[in-house]
Amino acid sequence: MIMASHCLVLADHHKNIIFFFFIFHHFFSVHGLTGGTSLSVKNTNHILISPNGLFTAGFHQVGDNAYCFAVWFMNQAMGEGRTVVWMANHADQYIIWSTHTKSTSSSVQLQLNSTGNLILYEGEQVLWQSFDYPTDTLLPNQPLTKNTQLVSSRSSTNYSSGFYKLSFDLNSILCLRYEGPETTSVYWPFPGSPTWVDGRYQLINSQEASLDSAGIFTASDGFSSLSADFGIGPQRMMRMDTDGNIRVYSLIEDQRIKKWQVQWQAISHSCRIHGICRPNSLCSYSKNSGRRCTCLHGYKMVNSEDWSYGCAPKFEGCRPDEEGFIELPQVQFYGYDGRSHPNYTLDSCKKDCLNNCTCKEFDLQMCRRDGEKYDKILPEKT
Repeated sequence: MIMASHCLVLADHHKNIIFFFFIFHHFFSVHGLTGGTSLSVKNTNHILISPNGLFTAGFHQVGDNAYCFAVWFMNQAMGEGRTVVWMANHADQYIIWSTHTKSTSSSVQLQLNSTGNLILYEGEQVLWQSFDYPTDTLLPNQPLTKNTQLVSSRSSTNYSSGFYKLSFDLNSILCLRYEGPETTSVYWPFPGSPTWVDGRYQLINSQEASLDSAGIFTASDGFSSLSADFGIGPQRMMRMDTDGNIRVYSLIEDQRIKKWQVQWQAISHSCRIHGICRPNSLCSYSKNSGRRCTCLHGYKMVNSEDWSYGCAPKFEGCRPDEEGFIELPQVQFYGYDGRSHPNYTLDSCKKDCLNNCTCKEFDLQMCRRDGEKYDKILPEKT
């Protein structure tokens, strides 16, 4: 992140070719920068434009008087602002960023090409390119490898790294992973299903995935998907969204209004994404209204504007004499079971939970005489 008075300069500093934030004002080329030229935050016309006019690189505002160098689509969807596809400071927006490359040549230049790839050249040799360092977006024909990953943003307005990642695991399986403050887990492919059921192949030498221009996404583990609008034509991108789902979007025009439309997504039921509503909350889903997060009975939101903080109890302490239970049918809490008690009755489970202050809920895997199943039993303050 930089403040508004700074510039981006391509400089030769002790034979190190770096992007350097410096208070200096000069000129720039439409498609690229050469040694000694710069882009200024103060001048909104100081941008790089790809030869085909599809992509722009420049300073993108991420906060009050705060900017990050980024690449975005030139065409904008109606009412959505810029569609950023790469950002220099995605992991940490409060550091000065550099490519950390070296050269002794005077023919170094930075160019934004027609694929959206920002490339640092020494003559014809590539010293560095943004396609090797994706943030949350994969552009057509950009490879995702064993050394790279897509990381969601924290929110639509907070571009720092979020909790969700798309990457290859140690078995060479492409997976979606939740990395929360307290736990990490894989939720796609479904962890309870063998990988071969989904047509995946483990322990292969190659680890690479890409989205092509026709909307086909393929991975070296055998996974493939086809966009609903398959075919050459619209601008496309694959994004690791803030809600933990990976989606392919196409820019379409409907009644002269441009908008990004989902053409494929990995998970159709968004409540199956781990950690989506965060601690002490309940996720519900319907095709008409989509996902909805609510706090469990006796809990309230920690931050009324951000579900990533989850919910906190309205009550304090552990008082078994003042607590009872409520039943939550067809509910599965995210996490791991603490212990198991075979042949316990409902009353035995209630007593055991009330006598343990760390007990948040219990799952009774048995049926009543009338055939109704208890899915989750949650303690409640009476």
